Amino acid sequence: MATKRSIFEEVGDSPKQAAAPGAINRAGQGARGAIRGWLLALLAMVMVMIVVGGLTRLTDSGLAITEWKPVTGAIPPVGAQAWESEFAKYQEIPEYQLQNKGMTLSEFKTIYWWEWGHRQLGRLIGLVWAVGFLGFVAARKVPTGWTGRLFGIGALIGVQGAIGWWMVSSGLGDGMLDVASYRLATHLGLAFVILGLLVVYALRLGRAQADLMQARRSANTGLVRLSTVLIGLAFVQIILGALVAGIDAGRGYPDWPLMAGGFLPPNPLDIEPMWRNFFENDGLVQFMHRMAGYTLFAYGIFVFLRARRSANRKIRAAFHGVIGMMFLQMVLGVFTVLYSAPWHIAIVHQIGAIVLWMLILRARNLSQYPISQSVRG
Repeated sequence: MATKRSIFEEVGDSPKQAAAPGAINRAGQGARGAIRGWLLALLAMVMVMIVVGGLTRLTDSGLAITEWKPVTGAIPPVGAQAWESEFAKYQEIPEYQLQNKGMTLSEFKTIYWWEWGHRQLGRLIGLVWAVGFLGFVAARKVPTGWTGRLFGIGALIGVQGAIGWWMVSSGLGDGMLDVASYRLATHLGLAFVILGLLVVYALRLGRAQADLMQARRSANTGLVRLSTVLIGLAFVQIILGALVAGIDAGRGYPDWPLMAGGFLPPNPLDIEPMWRNFFENDGLVQFMHRMAGYTLFAYGIFVFLRARRSANRKIRAAFHGVIGMMFLQMVLGVFTVLYSAPWHIAIVHQIGAIVLWMLILRARNLSQYPISQSVRG
């Protein structure tokens, strides 16, 4: 028997379904876990790329390949004739004529493989990005709002390749024995920008969107601002470190805390025009790197003391990691100077910069998106 309908009931009325729990997390979230794994793979490759780039510079291998062939350059010389051809090209540049005159083919192959490996790794990073990005987009698995961010990573990787050649080409001109230090600093600086974005994106994709929205309401805005400045100071120090490496400034003035017995190095402004001293005067460039290091460490202590007031134990632990690594990195810097920057100490110092950079970014991220804890802490 049919039930009577109320005269006030709309014809189209039907029972309403209750909102399913977790709907916010599911809507537009895409394959967050898979994309995070892909970004972590890129992160590891970029870290290796920075280290290989540092070793390429420390072994004076960066000018071994005198041409930029993004596609065909992936194939190394095959056969004696091809190797002789590559060696002949290298013999035409000033680095060979003024510094490596008499180098054997066997010695040339050593520096060639370092530079080829560096470029090949760059190609591999670009390929891994392209395959991953296009695959996730085609499968419609990119979370809402993330397409532009992920595309931006690929765009920066492409720009980095072009800057790499811009850097190398500066070392092929008349009288040049190395690449221009400011171009090297630009190349390394962009590498750390890419690394930083990968770290931040991977951290955020590791948590559900609803969790991030909730956590942001409890953000420690003071620590976020302080750690933002800390990131800026660390980046300046990284750039100055690249300038030091670019002109081998770390191999002069092997004393600490003074430089050649004084606070200032001798003749800090003897190059004309004066502005060139800030890029090419080994004493002044090393002095700037030292002063920036002291400033970074002092400010890091200040931020650490402020972070200790946080009620969130994970934030406190993150900044403990930052200040510990910062101290270790400063010690590594002193040893690098005292031993005139041998490659094995210098590369550990560069690895320390990578670790410190990531720890600062992680600490800032936790300040902005704190992980909840129990009342007991």
